[in-house]
Amino acid sequence: AAAASGGGLPLSLALGAADAPGLSGDDSDADYDDDIGGDFLVDRDMGDYLGDMELDEADERALEAFMNPSGSVAPRSLADIIAEKMREQGLMGAGEDGMASDESGERFVRGMDPKVMEVYNGVGKHLSHYRSGKLPKAFKIVPSLDNWEEVLYLTNPDKWAAGACFQATRLFSSNMNAKMAQRFYSLVLLPRVRSDIADQKRLHFALYQSLCKATYKPAAWFKGLLLPLCASGTCSLREAVIFVSVLTKKSLPAVHSAVALLKIAQMPYSGTNSFFIRAIIDKKYALPYKVIDALVDHFASFTDDPRALPVVWHQSLLCFIQRYKDELRPEDKVRIKQLVKKQFHYLITPEVHRELDHAMQRGHKAAAAAGAGKPIEAIREDVRDMPPVIMDE
Repeated sequence: AAAASGGGLPLSLALGAADAPGLSGDDSDADYDDDIGGDFLVDRDMGDYLGDMELDEADERALEAFMNPSGSVAPRSLADIIAEKMREQGLMGAGEDGMASDESGERFVRGMDPKVMEVYNGVGKHLSHYRSGKLPKAFKIVPSLDNWEEVLYLTNPDKWAAGACFQATRLFSSNMNAKMAQRFYSLVLLPRVRSDIADQKRLHFALYQSLCKATYKPAAWFKGLLLPLCASGTCSLREAVIFVSVLTKKSLPAVHSAVALLKIAQMPYSGTNSFFIRAIIDKKYALPYKVIDALVDHFASFTDDPRALPVVWHQSLLCFIQRYKDELRPEDKVRIKQLVKKQFHYLITPEVHRELDHAMQRGHKAAAAAGAGKPIEAIREDVRDMPPVIMDE
């Protein structure tokens, strides 16, 4: 892959058409079209997305009490990643800033060809007011560059239009491996989505489509979007509703979902994490025993919690018992019964007791199913050994 620094990027390729340097597309954009949709998705004014749930301010305030910002780690920005790389390469010392913006707002990176920086600053201005149409040629080659993060920084992703963010997600998810796509999701897509929800109290439809398209790389979707959101400890109710909508609608592999469920169960609890636990459990995957045991430990850890837990926590517990009651060990059932004595809900707790009382032991259901499926041998008769038939004269 070519590197866009020190003249490594051919300007004829970067500039595209001569009449609009770096801002025109090629003759075909079909390489990135798929069944999710093409340019028409962002060409229309499709409005915003909030989900099918009506949000109550009282519910939002109740869940805010269970946020855990103190246990979260500050997310790293794209500029932080680039600065770390430049220090490793010796291009800048500790405490120095190798990236900055001039008075016109154009960005520059130390050690990069000025012509390349000029091209991608122009690409960034184009993407800031993009609505539909073809992407610039210079932008389409970014996933193939070794230093794609530095080049992407020059385009100022924070100011991209929502339609440009959708097209960029299609481009990067289709042309990058899972590890690199994860970096794009966590450094560009997730901050943009959270910022839009915080500012507008809802999510632009093109950004919602970006989240859906990002599931093309399921491992990157969980590691770059869902798990950092849960680990932040500041996921709001609106963010949870929108991400759960994507999680419910899209088909994601059971292996990746099971690992994500295990990680969420082991995190410090935040109220909205229960939404994601319930959504993954509702997919009815055949979970490994390790994940089931981790969920039991997760719920049992609230036995002595003096707080009144939100309803969604009780719902996720009931959903877990309904789906996996036959995979619990006897000691797990005892722990759950002790839990619901302390954490009681007048509608949900009786259902939990009823499910536990009618549950099998771990392994018994599989044995019963194996026995039920055993073929019955047909009765064989010896035609030469028939009883005599007495005929009346």
